Amino acid sequence: MLTLSMNNEQYVLNQTDDHRQRVLQAAAKTVRVWFIKVRKMKAVYHTLNLCNIDVTQKCLIAEVWCPVSDMDSIQFALRRGTEKSDSTVPSILNRMQCKQTPPTYNKTNKFTSGFQNIVDAYGIGNYREINPAPYTIITFPFLFAVMFGDMGHGTLMTCVALYLVLRESRLMAQKPDNEIFSMLFAGRYIILLMGLFSMYTGTIYNECFSKSINVFGSGWSVRPMFDTLRGNKDLQLDPAINGVFTGPYPIGIDPLWSLATNKLTFLNSFKMKMSVILGVIHMLFGITLGLFNYLYFKKPLNIYLGFLPEIVFMASLFGYLVILIFYKWVAYNASISKDAPSLLIAFINMFLFKYNDPTNQPLYRGQMVVQSLLVVIALACIPCMLIVKTLVLRRQYLWRKNLVRGISGDRKLWRDQGGQRFNFGDVAVHQAIHTIEFCLGCISNTASYLRLWALSLAHAQLSEVLWSMVMHIGLSTVGFGGFIMLTFTFVFFAVLTVAILLLMEGLSAFLHALRLHWVEFQNKFYVGQGFKFLPFTFESILDGNFEE
Repeated sequence: MLTLSMNNEQYVLNQTDDHRQRVLQAAAKTVRVWFIKVRKMKAVYHTLNLCNIDVTQKCLIAEVWCPVSDMDSIQFALRRGTEKSDSTVPSILNRMQCKQTPPTYNKTNKFTSGFQNIVDAYGIGNYREINPAPYTIITFPFLFAVMFGDMGHGTLMTCVALYLVLRESRLMAQKPDNEIFSMLFAGRYIILLMGLFSMYTGTIYNECFSKSINVFGSGWSVRPMFDTLRGNKDLQLDPAINGVFTGPYPIGIDPLWSLATNKLTFLNSFKMKMSVILGVIHMLFGITLGLFNYLYFKKPLNIYLGFLPEIVFMASLFGYLVILIFYKWVAYNASISKDAPSLLIAFINMFLFKYNDPTNQPLYRGQMVVQSLLVVIALACIPCMLIVKTLVLRRQYLWRKNLVRGISGDRKLWRDQGGQRFNFGDVAVHQAIHTIEFCLGCISNTASYLRLWALSLAHAQLSEVLWSMVMHIGLSTVGFGGFIMLTFTFVFFAVLTVAILLLMEGLSAFLHALRLHWVEFQNKFYVGQGFKFLPFTFESILDGNFEE
């Protein structure tokens, strides 16, 4: 009897375990759905708790921010919600006016979101402040490509980005946990444009894995140089020799420069001047964008005593330097280039009002008068920004204050209406800091764009060193052993190319391009002290990013 009872108990326990196992297995299939539903319900009730109850206690009142373009879709969603819930109280949507500063919302898509994230990493723009992201779509990959110009490396980068773009739907569905891959996937369109622009600048530099491509035929003829070499085996291209230069190469730099020993001297001068030109144009464009902010927010004082002195100061000094670069290229040919004065010394003498330097002759007639006038104009812009603007602000404050007192006759009305006390010292210090920062920044920012020249030369030299020390060894070996050697050297060359030139150099050029946009470009017009519009979305809640 005891044995039968124990068997029945064991049978019941086994049946219970089996039943519990089946229940848990069935629950495991739907636990993900339950998890999503619970998080959605929790988010909905949390949002409802933020609403206010009206006096009748029959409906909720919510004050929210929403894009004006989505008002119709929100109204339609409320109408559908009323119909599905069989509510007797209709949903009412009213647009209200308030004095609070709205959040900033920039509508993006999968192509523009990466560039907007670059701007937002610097700071969220103020409401209605001009957004640098549309211009960054072009300027960012272009400045990157100036430092990373190589047709071969740009092609490899473009192929990687195209793979991510063409298979984006499948890769998004997989949701990989690798943080580095997720970061690269998020910036796939940025990488695509950087690769395409690198192919373009590589065409201009005529560099493909450090080698030049001769498509249209070189415009140099070394035959007339044989008489002048006199046993010297070094090939130095000198356009001053008659008959050596027959015409420019149609696209980019002539391929024969890759064989010349004075190649670095030529590219140094070319890329350094190009960096200054690009930098000054980029900064002048940034100052000009600030004008649209002043026009929209109706700040005429900032236009006349902010934008105009800044653009005149920048154009009088560094805009003039760009004009001198183009003038020197046009005015001096190969035969008289040795007598051409130095632009650096001329620019330094311009600030020192030194025009009797025997080692550096003037570039053109009347240079002393023009440069002296430009320096005086630039110096006159400094007190306009430093002193005049502060005095005008103080005068406007006193005029408004006296106007209110004169109309009401009450000295307390100004304070009651929210009029703030004008602190002349604080305004003067703030304006002095801004003026000093801008004037000194024009010099340091222009010099900062020389990183375009430095990193471009560094990338080219690394490519050349990698080719000569690795790939050249495999190509110079003959026979069957040469084939084996070429195979190993090619694999080694490919690994070093990807690891050093694509990843390390690419990341370096990316960070430098990022710095040029944040520090040298955006600080000319972009404040970035707003706060971002965070809509209620189930997608961000389920991803765990809603709190951010």
